[in-house]
Amino acid sequence: MSSVSSLNSLLSSTSGIDISSILEAATGSSSSGIDVTSAVNASVTAAQAPETNWENQQSTLQSQSDALTSLQTATTTLDNDVQALNSLTGPLSATLVSSSNSSLVTGSAASGSAVGNDVVVVNSLATTASWSSNTLATETTVLPPETFVITTASGASATITTGNGINTLDDLTKAINSENLGLNASVINDANGSRLAITSNTSGSATNFTVTSSDPSFSLTQAVAGANASLTVNGIPIASASNTVTGAVPGLTLNLLGASPGTQVSLSVTHDTSQASTAINKFVTDYNTLLGQLNTQYTDIGQGEGVLASDPSVRNLQSELLQSLSYTATPGTGTTTTVPNLSSLGVTVNSDGTLAVNSATLSNSLQNNFGDVQNFFQGAALNGFANSLDQQLTNFISPSDGAFTVDLKSLSTQYSALQDDINNFETNIITPLRTRLQASFSQAEVALQQLPNEIKNVDAELGMNTSKS
Repeated sequence: MSSVSSLNSLLSSTSGIDISSILEAATGSSSSGIDVTSAVNASVTAAQAPETNWENQQSTLQSQSDALTSLQTATTTLDNDVQALNSLTGPLSATLVSSSNSSLVTGSAASGSAVGNDVVVVNSLATTASWSSNTLATETTVLPPETFVITTASGASATITTGNGINTLDDLTKAINSENLGLNASVINDANGSRLAITSNTSGSATNFTVTSSDPSFSLTQAVAGANASLTVNGIPIASASNTVTGAVPGLTLNLLGASPGTQVSLSVTHDTSQASTAINKFVTDYNTLLGQLNTQYTDIGQGEGVLASDPSVRNLQSELLQSLSYTATPGTGTTTTVPNLSSLGVTVNSDGTLAVNSATLSNSLQNNFGDVQNFFQGAALNGFANSLDQQLTNFISPSDGAFTVDLKSLSTQYSALQDDINNFETNIITPLRTRLQASFSQAEVALQQLPNEIKNVDAELGMNTSKS
């Protein structure tokens, strides 16, 4: 078969590809050869049209997944807000303690502590037992031979003899500390020299201890005797081994800083309205953020609807949020409430469904009707507004079966299925096609290179025939 015939055969045998058009694009009308690489790439690109469609679908799925993840994050943030407002240890249970004489007593209260006033009188502070030695020249001065016996109030004791490796104050402190008697030995250095000090690790009379020595040339004397703090709380005598007193008033911790027998100090426990206000404002901010993202899916003016406009979960959450604003608190039997709804709290609804806070109204409610504010959010048994909205939001963000969780799994599955289609198409269609085209176009290139000689031969033949005729 001639080169011309071979080329024609190649042009007609490559199924599904317009070889003539490809050759024209690759060579031009006056070129004597084929750019095989360009021709193969052009053909493969045309054959990859299904992949392009799948990749476009993947791009849409990814945009939907990103938008849904953003909504899930915003929903989770809002849910965390309402869970905090519904917590017995959250911002609506936070308290402040103020003291009429903070140089004598301060205090702190656990979340949920009862508000009110307590009167404290500090007669004496708890002290920590300590002993000290007479002064030596330095901490490395060699100690005289001596035996020390240390006995704690509980009856535990240790006997330490100097010499045999215990030769200096530094050696002696290490030996005492190694006995684990609940004491701490150290060396005190000042302008007069070095002394041994032994101090109980805790205060109170029960931590007293004694030290006896066999040689008075290096004796220890008691510097401070351990004693309990003496105070009264609301007129009731209290003894405490520590200057941090707990249990005298439920939930209240007293910090004793000074003693003044007969001086009454008033400790006032109040609701922390600042924490409550911050938490409520955060709820409003995060509510608006979430609702704004939801609204964007349907009001993307000038750009059409958002990528999640067809997702029923998005529409459902938008509806749930707006419906939640109509919640009305139920007061206890025979009682009324000044805060039955968000509006009475100072949280109003704008025309677009977002919320706004009237700071003056909110402050007044927290200052004068804190219990009603708590009742609105928490109800009689943690079943108020916060719990109601929490349950609604959980339906969307539950890790196991939340609507958003299910949607994200579905999007991921669809994306993976498309990727499998792309990979299979590349493996089973595109790769073999590329190999076949590479061989075909290479043969065509060889045929084209032989055309000039074929044409000369034809011309020669035609010229010979003309001469004979």
